Parts: sequence; C-alpha cells; structure tokens
Amino acid sequence: MRVLVINGPNLNLLGQRETNLYGDVSLEDINYAMQKLAAEKQVEIDFFQSNHEGELVDRIQQAQGRVDAMIINAGALTHYSIALLDALKAVNIPFIEVHLTNIYAREEFRHQSLLSPIARGGIFGLGAAGYSLALRAVCEWFK
Repeated sequence: MRVLVINGPNLNLLGQRETNLYGDVSLEDINYAMQKLAAEKQVEIDFFQSNHEGELVDRIQQAQGRVDAMIINAGALTHYSIALLDALKAVNIPFIEVHLTNIYAREEFRHQSLLSPIARGGIFGLGAAGYSLALRAVCEWFK
C-alpha cells in the first residue's frame, strides 16, 4: 500500500509558530513518527509540503494511479480552495483530512471545510497524534 501525506501553507513552521495552538512538534518530527509507523505497517509513505496552492494541486494530480490513499492537512486552504477540492474530486483517491487544532472551535471562518464533504474521514484537534491516527485508519481500509 502507498500513502501520500500532503501538508499545506505554513505547516513547515510547526514547532515555531503559535505553539500555544499547534504545539512544539515540528513537521519533521511528525513525518519521522509517521515513517516509523509506516515501516511497522509495511506501508510505503511519501511526504509533500508546500505553501503554494498550485504545487499542492499538481502533487495531488500526480498521485493518481500511484498511491492508494492520502492524508491531507491543507491548512488555511481547507476553507476556501476550490482548486484543491476539484483536484481531489478529479483523482478520486480516498483521503483523511487532518487538522492539528479543532477547526470547529476556532474562528468562524475556519468552521467550514470544503474538503470534509468528500473526505473519507477527518481528524480534528488531536494535535500531532492526528497524523498517526489517520495512518492507522488508512491501514484498516486496506486490510
């Protein structure tokens, strides 16, 4: 099984920015923990992060036929990127939407996710652990 983990804008600054909200764990730390879990589960895993919407769209399109599932934290693009929504619909790869914080307990504009209606599942507000939980869930899909 092959899984692609996609992270959107500003997630490269995890562990540095707004640690009161996002914690002090870096994206590299999250990726390392996921790589270890993937090895245990005998899953091929790839990571991609970009601050640019078009690069995220390109990577999603490139995943078609190459991965079995995706785990996506689109960051702020979650709330307004029709381009990401359309790309995810086009490739029709099952995915889990992950957010470190509970987007439904934050500012009003964060309460809407354009991605949630087409996601196979979502994990919100569980911090860095949400990524590993998402990977475990994906593994259950393909048992």
